Amino acid sequence: MPMKFAAFFRNLNLGRPPAPTRSVLEAAFAAAGAVNPCSFLTNGTVVFEAGSPASAARILTTAQATLRRDGFDEPAALRDVAGLAALIASDPLAGVALDDVYAPCATFVIGTPADGASLPAANPKGDVRVVSWHDGMLLSLTYKLGTSAGSPNAFVERTLDVPATTRVWNTVVRLVRKHGPEAAS
Repeated sequence: MPMKFAAFFRNLNLGRPPAPTRSVLEAAFAAAGAVNPCSFLTNGTVVFEAGSPASAARILTTAQATLRRDGFDEPAALRDVAGLAALIASDPLAGVALDDVYAPCATFVIGTPADGASLPAANPKGDVRVVSWHDGMLLSLTYKLGTSAGSPNAFVERTLDVPATTRVWNTVVRLVRKHGPEAAS
C-alpha cells in the first residue's frame, strides 16, 4: 500500500522565478514516478505517494534533477505524512505559553549536521526559542522583538551549517488535515 510523503523545498515560491510553476513542479514529480503529486499552497511543498521511504527519496532526487535542468536548484526535506500526523497528535505545543509568540514554526533540516553540532535553547537575539528538536525537525517559537520576527531557518542553518526550510506550524497541521491518514480519500 502506498505511503504519503511531503517534500518541503527551500526557497520555492511557486511562479516566482527561478521557481517553477505549480504544473511544472507537479509534472516533475509525476515524471519521477510519484503517484498523485499535489502541490500544497504556494510555498514549495509537494505531497505524493510512493511505495516506500527509499522510493520516495529516489522520486525526490529525480524530480530535483528535472527542476535543476529547468533552472531551479534548491534542496528539499522529505518527511512521511503519517509521521507528521503522529507528531501533531502528540500535541507538542500543549502547555506552551503562546501569548507573545509571533508564530510557532517547524524547521526541517536538509542533510546531516556535523558530529557534535547542537542547537542552544534560543538564538543569540532571543527571537527564536526551541520547543523541541527531534528527527531533523525543529519546533520553535518566533518572537517579533523589533520590526521583524525571528528566523528559525537562519538560526538552524548558521548553527548546524546545513540547509533547512521552515513552515509555520499551522501549515504543517493543515497539510496533515488535508493529506494525512485521517483525511478523506
